[in-house]
Amino acid sequence: MGILYIIATPIGNLKDITLRALEVLKEADLVVCEDTRQTLKLLNHYNISKPLVSYFQHSKLSKIDYIGEQLAQGKKVALVTDAGTPGISDPGGILINQLVSSSVHQFKTEKLTGSEATETDKLIITSIPGPNAAIAALSVSGFPADKFIFMGFPPHKKGRNKFFDEVVNAKHTVVFYESTHRILKTLDELKLKAISYKLNARLVVCRELTKQFESIYRGTPEEILKILESDKNNQKGEFVIIINHE
Repeated sequence: MGILYIIATPIGNLKDITLRALEVLKEADLVVCEDTRQTLKLLNHYNISKPLVSYFQHSKLSKIDYIGEQLAQGKKVALVTDAGTPGISDPGGILINQLVSSSVHQFKTEKLTGSEATETDKLIITSIPGPNAAIAALSVSGFPADKFIFMGFPPHKKGRNKFFDEVVNAKHTVVFYESTHRILKTLDELKLKAISYKLNARLVVCRELTKQFESIYRGTPEEILKILESDKNNQKGEFVIIINHE
């Protein structure tokens, strides 16, 4: 059975990749990625040429079967996401779960069964740690981080109100992501929730971490809203929002 490497890749600055990650990518037989175009930018930057196969949220089960077959043949497979650590608010976690619980088990039992099976026939999954936007943002926030809650992306519609209720009522620091399309709406909802619950909510909003136009805004939801609304350029990019209240 092969090895599945879970490789963290840069969230912006291409220099933010470990030497070990580059070594594994060079040795891999196959790279599974969210968007082949994004992964090619990284591989080309480091002169690495490898077969790529895409796996994203709406990929068919046949993709999982194919990846499982490659592992059953003893291949070294590298799993990457567009940016950051696979499985953290991206479909990589679903792939890993499926490979562990169903597809790979099926391939393993077909290949070797009973007394013929050995420890080497088990799938090995190993992490190549590195960049993660949530942790990067938390590290510069100044908020308590001995305990924190990570909540991914807010729902677009159903469950959105409940999501923000949980955010403002959390006992610990909360970290979540938001896109350029909904950042103003999200901050407005946080402002209204803070007023409703009579909370002194303090935010750190990180935009485009590690990239050329990285920006970090600190203040209340209302204060940060004013900053973003003052210049449309401040609304562009990917956002990490950290909230703490007294």
